[in-house]
Amino acid sequence: MNQMNFATQCQCRAKSNSHPFLLSCLLSCSFLALASPLPLAAWQPAQGPLKTRWAKDVSAQHPHPEYPRPQLVRKEWLNLNGLWDLAITAKDTAKPGPYDRQILVPFPVESALSGVMKSVSERDRIWYRRTFELPRKWQGQIILLHLGAVDFEATVWVNGKQVGQHRGGYDGFTLDITDALDASGTNELVVAVWDPTDAGTQPRGKQIRKPQGIWYTSTSGIWQTVWLEPVSAAYIKELKITPDVDQSAVTVQPMTAVRLGEYSVEVTIQDGAKQIYTASITAGGRMTLPIKNPKLWSPEHPHLYTVVAKLKLGNNTIDRVESYFGMRKISLGKDERGFTRMLLNNKPYFQFGPLDQGFWPDGLYTAPTDEALRYDIEMTKKLGFNLARKHVKVEPDRWYYWCDKLGLLVWQDMPSGDKYISPKGADITRTPESAREFETELQALVEGRANHPCIVMWVPYNEGWGQWDTPRIVESIRKLDSTRLVDDASGWTDRGVGDVNDMHKYPGPGSPEPEAKRAIVLGEFGGLGLPVHGHTWQSEKNWGYRSFTNAEALTTAYVDLVARLFPLIDEKGLSAAIYTQTTDVEVEINGLMTYDRELVKMDWQKVAAANHGKFAPRAKVTELLPTALSERVTWRYTFERPAEDWLKPGFDARGWKEGLGGFGTRGTPGAIVRSEWRTDDIWLRREFAWHHDKSDNLRLLMHHDEDAEVYLNGIPAVKAPGFTSDYEEFDLNPEAKASLKSEGNVLAIHCHQTAGGQYIDAGIANIEESLAAH
Repeated sequence: MNQMNFATQCQCRAKSNSHPFLLSCLLSCSFLALASPLPLAAWQPAQGPLKTRWAKDVSAQHPHPEYPRPQLVRKEWLNLNGLWDLAITAKDTAKPGPYDRQILVPFPVESALSGVMKSVSERDRIWYRRTFELPRKWQGQIILLHLGAVDFEATVWVNGKQVGQHRGGYDGFTLDITDALDASGTNELVVAVWDPTDAGTQPRGKQIRKPQGIWYTSTSGIWQTVWLEPVSAAYIKELKITPDVDQSAVTVQPMTAVRLGEYSVEVTIQDGAKQIYTASITAGGRMTLPIKNPKLWSPEHPHLYTVVAKLKLGNNTIDRVESYFGMRKISLGKDERGFTRMLLNNKPYFQFGPLDQGFWPDGLYTAPTDEALRYDIEMTKKLGFNLARKHVKVEPDRWYYWCDKLGLLVWQDMPSGDKYISPKGADITRTPESAREFETELQALVEGRANHPCIVMWVPYNEGWGQWDTPRIVESIRKLDSTRLVDDASGWTDRGVGDVNDMHKYPGPGSPEPEAKRAIVLGEFGGLGLPVHGHTWQSEKNWGYRSFTNAEALTTAYVDLVARLFPLIDEKGLSAAIYTQTTDVEVEINGLMTYDRELVKMDWQKVAAANHGKFAPRAKVTELLPTALSERVTWRYTFERPAEDWLKPGFDARGWKEGLGGFGTRGTPGAIVRSEWRTDDIWLRREFAWHHDKSDNLRLLMHHDEDAEVYLNGIPAVKAPGFTSDYEEFDLNPEAKASLKSEGNVLAIHCHQTAGGQYIDAGIANIEESLAAH
C-alpha cells in the first residue's frame, strides 16, 4: 500500500509594497513526504446535504494553506493541515486501537469536508495522528506547536510524550514541544479530543447533538489550522497594540520570552512602504509612538498601518515579527439633539448589519477556503451594511483580518453555554467548574482578538442563555479592554449595566426608550425567510420567523421593514440595528443568502439602497376591512375544533362566542388585545359586505403570533407560518380575491400557538404609492 501524506512548509515573505498577511497564497511552499497508513487518493469529501462552490477547491494536499496568524507574522512556519489518521473510541479508552480511517484537518469530524461526517457524543473520544519531519535549518531552535482551535478538551502527545492539555473550543493554544522531538527524524503527533457539546455546560454556541430549528450540527475536534513554528530561546510572544485617536498615537506593548534589559525591542511603524516612526524599549514594557495626521480606520476607509517589531541583543536581531493596526476609536457621546449615541472616531455613526452565525454546509464551523471566508464579508459590504454581529461563535483570526482589511465593524459575542433563563428571570447560578470555564474562555476571547480594529463591541450574553453575575462580568471585560463598548445582554435580560440597552424584536423593527448614559440598539430583528429549491439543507419543513414564496415579495417586505427602521434613528436616537441574518443555516431559512452562498435571495441593489436610507415612495395604506388598529371590530370565535365547513359562507356560527379583535395575551409585542386567547388554537369568522374594487392593490393586513391560515369565502387566501410583532401586509391568493362580492363575504382564520406570547387580528387594506418619498 502506498504510504504518502503531505504537509506544507511555507515561508511568508512580503513584497516591498504589501503586508505579508495580505497574501492569499504564501509565496514559497514545498511539500514533505510523511508516513501515513492510507494512500492520498483514498480521501474524498463525504456526501453532505449541501455544498458550496469552494468545496471543489479543497484538496488533501493543502487545505487552508494561508498563514493563520496575520497579526504576528514570521516567515518560517510549517503547516500541518492535511490528512491525519483518525480513530473514534469510547471516552475512557486510554489508547486507541487501529486508526481505521483518515480525516482532512482542519475540518471537524461532523463535516462533509472532513471526509468523515460522523456524529460523536459525550461518550466518545476522537484520536488524531500524523507524522512530520522538521526542516534541517530548524535544528537547535525552540519548536512551537500551534493549534488554532480544538473543540473542546484536547490532550497532545509528541513521540509518546504528553506535551500539554487544553480546554476550550474557541481559543488557540501553543505548546513548546522541543524536548519531545527527534530533530533529525520522523516525529509522531497525537491529539485526543473529548467534546460533550450540549451535554456539558461549556461555551458551545448554536451547536447541538440533535440539530433542529435554530440549533445546528455540532463541531467536534480540530477545526482550525495546526502548525509549527521555530523560534530562538528569546522571542516575541505577543504584541498588544492600542491606538489613541485623540492623542494621534499608538501604544505597543511587546511580551517577550526574556526580560528586557540586556535585550531590547525595536518597533517601526509604516504606512505602506513609508516608514513613519521607529523607537526602542529596554524596560517598562510598552512604548507610545506618535502618528502624525493619522488616517482613521472606518468601514468607508479601512486604512491599516504596519508594525515591525524586532527583538535585539546589541545590534543583532534575534526575532522579527510583523503586525498591523487601525487608528479607530469607539465611544459614547451626545448628538446635537441630546441622544446618547455610539460614536466612531468621535462622530455619531449608525451601525447596521446582519447577525452572522459563521456556519458552512460543507465545513460547519470551518469555511472551505480563505476565499469563502472573505466572500461573506465582501457580500455583507455589497449589500450596504457596515457591521456584522458574530453570533455566539469565535472565528479564526483570518476572518477578523478580512474585516479589518475590507472595512466591516464587528460586535463579538461570547459563545453561550449552560442554562437558560426567561426574559424576567434572575441570573443563573453556575457550578464552580462552569464559572471557571466561562471566565477563562471569555478572557481568552478578549485578549486573543483585542488587536483587531474591526471589533467595537463585546457581547457576553445573548437572550439570557448562560447569563450569570452580569454586572461583575461586564466590569471584568472593561478591565481586560477599556477601549471598546460592552453590551451586557443582547435581548431581553438587560441589567442596566454596560454601554447599551439592546432589545430584540421579530420581525420588528423596534427600539428601547432613550437613556441618558447608554446608547439604545436593536440587537436582532427581521428574520424574513425564503426557502430556495435546490439550495436548502433539506427539501421541505424548513423554518423561518416569517416565510415568503418568492424573491420579489421578500425584497418588498425587507425594504418596508428597513423603511420603518430608519425613522427610529431620529425619533428615538437608535444607534444600531442587527438584521437576522447573513445566510440560511441548515433548516433555518432567514438568510440574506442561501446556505451554499450561491444566491442573494433578494434584489441586492434594492437592499443596498434601503440599507443606505434610500427608499422608493412610501405606500399609502387604507384599511377597507378594518383591523383593531382603526376600529373596534366584532368577530365570532371558538377554541374548540369546529366542523370542516367552518370557513365557508353559510356556516352557522351562532353557537360560537363573540368578541372584539384582536385576540391574544397582553404583553405580546405590537398587540392590541381586546379579547383574551390563551389556548393553543383559535378559529375566527367575520362576515362583511364589500363595496370596493378588487384591484391588484388589495392586501391582507395581519398581525399573527403564531401560524395563521386565512380564508376568503372558503378559499385559501394567505398561509403565514411563524409570527410577526406588528401588522404586516400579505399578498392575497388571486382566486380568493376574486371571490369578493357585495354581500355575504366571510373572512375566516385559524391561528395555532406553540410558545410565548400570542395574538391574531386581520383586515383588508388598499396599498398604493404616495408621492412623498423619504
